[in-house]
Amino acid sequence: MDSTLTTVGLPIALGIIMLGLGLGLTVADFRRVVQYPKPALIALVCQALLLPAICFGLVVALDLRPELAVGMMLLAASPGGTTANLYSHLFGGHVALNVTLTAVNSVLAVVTLPVIVNLSAAHFLADGASIGLQFDKVLQVFAIVLVPVAIGMALRARNQGLADRLARPVKVLSVVVLVAVIAGTVLKEWDNIADYIVAVGVAVLIFNVVSLAVGYGAPRLAGVGRRESIAAGMEIGIHNSTLAITVAVSPALLNSTEMAIPAAVYGILMFFTAAAFGYLATRRQEAPVAA
Repeated sequence: MDSTLTTVGLPIALGIIMLGLGLGLTVADFRRVVQYPKPALIALVCQALLLPAICFGLVVALDLRPELAVGMMLLAASPGGTTANLYSHLFGGHVALNVTLTAVNSVLAVVTLPVIVNLSAAHFLADGASIGLQFDKVLQVFAIVLVPVAIGMALRARNQGLADRLARPVKVLSVVVLVAVIAGTVLKEWDNIADYIVAVGVAVLIFNVVSLAVGYGAPRLAGVGRRESIAAGMEIGIHNSTLAITVAVSPALLNSTEMAIPAAVYGILMFFTAAAFGYLATRRQEAPVAA
């Protein structure tokens, strides 16, 4: 995956995706955390603390190769993607909560992602200190994630009508660019695809299912409503695999094809597991929830 297609195409695709996210955001979306404090706090704690701990235990238990283990931790540290908002809408989740969680998670990830990656690299890799994300690289993650979002939000604040008109074309463009990059990468790495899936397929599938279950189950156990719990499940279960791949393969960041493999496999599997989760969640009867 070490080619112009990924090192240039992926950051462009991610930038367009994050711009599209920003076009649909306002400052009020961040304030909404106050309106939904319990589900938001539970989801953020699960995302930032619980999932990385679960992922660490999983990669140790399965004895993954060091680079793949770091790649799994990078995936666990990545925030929810905009796809979570779509799936939440399709399966009756609280979309406004999703938008809020995606926005807040994307901001928090600028801090939490480098910390988790650096700790993982130090633990699993002999030369982890030189491979991790140093301060200058953290600034690049900041630019990749937040600058396009800020541009989109500023555009919406100045001209909401223009932002609304741009939102759909930007989403379509981001999908086209991302599909082109992934298709090109798959064709280039076709001979190795089977090996990649065998290497991390089980770990990725278990992690994805656990992420969805934790994201939905933890809020429900805390007495949160079904719609909000579906939103949290989608947000926590559908990670931004594009961000993880970009951080992994970028020569300016981790510069490792192998670390991108878990996110690449996850990016395919999550569409099916999230759909199955949404189907099961919507078939459950709404049980009385304690105030």
